[in-house]
Amino acid sequence: MSAQKSGVVKIALVSCGSEYAGVQPEFEEAAAKVNAKFVFPEVDIASIDTIGRDFGLEVASGDLRLMMARAKAVVEGTTNVDGVFITTCFRCAEGAIVRNEIRRYIFRHSRIPVISYSFTESTKAGTLLTRLEALTTIVRRRHLLTREVQTGLTAGIDSGSTTTKAVIMRDNKIIGKGWVPTTKVLESAEEAYSIALKEAGVSREEIQALGTTGYGRFLIGNHFKAQLIQEEITVNSKGAVYLADKQKGPATVIDIGGMDNKAISVEDGIPGMFTMGGICAGASGRFFEMISKRLGVDITELGALAVKGMHERVSMNSYCIVFGIQSLVTSLAKGSTPEDVAAAACYSVVEQIYEQQLQEVDVREPLILVGGSSLIEGVPKALGRLLKIDVLVPKDSHLIGAVGAALLASGYVEE
Repeated sequence: MSAQKSGVVKIALVSCGSEYAGVQPEFEEAAAKVNAKFVFPEVDIASIDTIGRDFGLEVASGDLRLMMARAKAVVEGTTNVDGVFITTCFRCAEGAIVRNEIRRYIFRHSRIPVISYSFTESTKAGTLLTRLEALTTIVRRRHLLTREVQTGLTAGIDSGSTTTKAVIMRDNKIIGKGWVPTTKVLESAEEAYSIALKEAGVSREEIQALGTTGYGRFLIGNHFKAQLIQEEITVNSKGAVYLADKQKGPATVIDIGGMDNKAISVEDGIPGMFTMGGICAGASGRFFEMISKRLGVDITELGALAVKGMHERVSMNSYCIVFGIQSLVTSLAKGSTPEDVAAAACYSVVEQIYEQQLQEVDVREPLILVGGSSLIEGVPKALGRLLKIDVLVPKDSHLIGAVGAALLASGYVEE
């Protein structure tokens, strides 16, 4: 691919006119930070008027028709690119429909990785960085991402927003685990790593390769002199399909983290399209923490409470974490039981993930639910009911980042 020759990843920008908006400099800044550049696929102007026939979708906006024409140019190879970034303004309902149709079209007719994103007037480069880093990782490290078996003695550390996890792996088995709250990033990483090493019965000097991921990946990666420092989208999805023993064929990974969530469509262990984040932290582990605190139970007890309740009895808004808590307080004041409130909280979170993240990827079974929130029993139950499919929660589902990092880091042992 072109990225392998020049080192620069070429990303097709398929947008509704972001190049004329104030967000374009933010797009360019984020791309430059991951050594990528945006290109605008060349199209035949005459084809724009009839492009709707190819998609079975007629739209009034010329900008949206141009988007479809550019997508067709990418699929047909008129413009040679390594990845595609599809984006429209979050205010435009018609744009959202076109964005999803284009995403599906590219995914069906090519193997080019795709990000789908809705921008606002205040979108910043930092918001896009992890997404573009993941896209360039898929291009540059595809061979590493095909790794299915861990070899040697390696470690992985996932520095998350609320918890820090570490694992030690030897010859494709987890032999040590550490899991602590994230307070000071380096201190939490040191603590989790030390716990995992102690459980494994090995010393730091024996570790052949170490990988880091998560929000604090760069800081802890430099601190531990890690061989692998990689964003959480590719690492977590790899850890998820590894733990679920679903590395061959299609899969969908939903990762509900402490402050955001991710939906990733995977083929043979490699992400093909993905999205992350939501409208609010109301669809994250932080929401569950606040619900648990208000109900006077530990978060580890929330799941057992939720499976005993009925979400239909309580109306709860998770689109905003503040309004969600207000719904909880109002419901309790009206006499709702803690069980019904807990069930409503779980359903509210998965409903937002369905209405936002799962509209940006193709959901293909098996559906693998991971992240700390997957341990709350009511969450996979609510998600399964909503989607009417079985939800797979693998053992150690909260450790996917650390496991994925240790697995991928083993690629450096053989080097």
